[in-house]
Amino acid sequence: MGPEEVSLRGQQQPPRTPLQNFIIILAICASVFLAALDVTIITTALPTIAAHFHSTAGYTWIGSSFLLGQAAATSWWSKLSDIWGRKRILLCAVSLFFIGSILCAAAVSIAMLITGRAIQGIAAGGLLVLNNILIADLFPPRERGKYYGFFGSTWALASAIGPVLGGVFADKVSWRWCFYVNRSKPFITPVPITGTVFTVIILTLHLRTPTTPFREGLLAVDWLGTLLLVASILLFLLGLDFGGVAHPWTSPIVLNLLVFGVLTVPCFFLIEWKVARYPIMPPRIFASTTNAAALLACFLHGLVYIAPPFYLPLYFQSVLGATPLLSGVWLMPLALASAAGATSAGIYINKTGRYKECIVFGFAVETLGLGLLYDLPRERDWAKIVIYQILAGLGAGPNFQSPLVALQIHTQRGDNATATAAFNTVRNVATATGIVLGSVIVSNEMAKQKAGLVASLGVQEGGMLAGGAALANVFVVRGLEPAMRNVAEEAYFLSIRKMWILFATLAGVGLIVSGFVQRKVLEANQQEMELGLEEEERKRNMGKGDT
Repeated sequence: MGPEEVSLRGQQQPPRTPLQNFIIILAICASVFLAALDVTIITTALPTIAAHFHSTAGYTWIGSSFLLGQAAATSWWSKLSDIWGRKRILLCAVSLFFIGSILCAAAVSIAMLITGRAIQGIAAGGLLVLNNILIADLFPPRERGKYYGFFGSTWALASAIGPVLGGVFADKVSWRWCFYVNRSKPFITPVPITGTVFTVIILTLHLRTPTTPFREGLLAVDWLGTLLLVASILLFLLGLDFGGVAHPWTSPIVLNLLVFGVLTVPCFFLIEWKVARYPIMPPRIFASTTNAAALLACFLHGLVYIAPPFYLPLYFQSVLGATPLLSGVWLMPLALASAAGATSAGIYINKTGRYKECIVFGFAVETLGLGLLYDLPRERDWAKIVIYQILAGLGAGPNFQSPLVALQIHTQRGDNATATAAFNTVRNVATATGIVLGSVIVSNEMAKQKAGLVASLGVQEGGMLAGGAALANVFVVRGLEPAMRNVAEEAYFLSIRKMWILFATLAGVGLIVSGFVQRKVLEANQQEMELGLEEEERKRNMGKGDT
């Protein structure tokens, strides 16, 4: 460690007032809203965007590239913040998000748009994980559930607003307004929000910052581990996306992508265990049964929670004939119920200090809700459409953060940031996988109906709705004659409902896994975190002692 490294150990900040706590939470929630809005604002505009670029693969990868970037970069952001401090790195993430938004807004090709979305995802990974880490740094375990509940409510608010905004832009103006705003017409979109969030963080978030030299900090980053993690995620998800759609499941390209994606995982953990000086994901955080169960619960929740907000708009538009705007409005019960579930769980944890009940309740209700989505009607039945969404959302809400509380309380304090990053990485990988799995099921089911579609609709229209093209060509259904439109809607209806069987089953597995999470009393006091290379070296030596 160089002489310029300043240790912050032993320095104590004065107690924060309630007003200061409120301002800190406001700044953090603003950045959560920024990241969440960009996930949800495109869900109702996706068919329009994919049709604009004439890209059948674009429907899936416009969303998946964002989540891939999140998953790949999450642990990296965490380690950078350990070395250089939370606030500095959080501001870098906000700035990178701005750059990604500009690229998306100016995209002239699907490749440029997907690249911009990936950059946004990388930045959003930093926004979300650093906010979770900040709560663990600044507040005792007993209070974290309350603040994480605020995060869940913020996410749900963005989930409610985003699809409606996306639908308005796609229907009335241009899908580009999901990312950018014309100077003369100041609508709320991610670009102006970025500047607001940046300013709020600078003015309100006052944290201790280590003065780690830039070169020493770069050398301390686990670059090899980061590269292997990114490679594993990319290879595996590309294999899933290609399978049965672009290439047969038995084709060499699909098999190689899946096999090498899986084989890279043990290589990554070997590097983390034996090679990395400051690993981004040290194996010790997976050692206990509760930690493993909490991370597995997080993975299963990530797989299933994304399916309703991502694929219900497809159901609304392809089966019920909704416009992008209406499909956003019809998604409101899901978003509001999710907010209620997250907030209620946070209050419950804060009042009782118990988190396991929230995890079990969440998976139980989510299993019921996802199972009932299989029963969504062929025609508009508002009782079912609303009630089933409420159950799915109410079940999803508690498990956005309850497993994280369980993980943090069973992790040594010095590893809280790393464990939180692992949690977010697992969730982001699962979320991206969930989107791809849903796409694969719907595309493959539509491909099975190709002969019937071609016979009823003709070679051109039938071919546009078969296989992977089905997700991007929803707009074709609206232009068909009533009898032909009924055939197309029936094909989408049968294909989409098959998907809910898988997600309900996975939620049921999550209910079983939640039983392995152990209870522990949540503490009501807190010490501020130490940061910098000196602290990283202390944790490294502590890890050696454990082994």
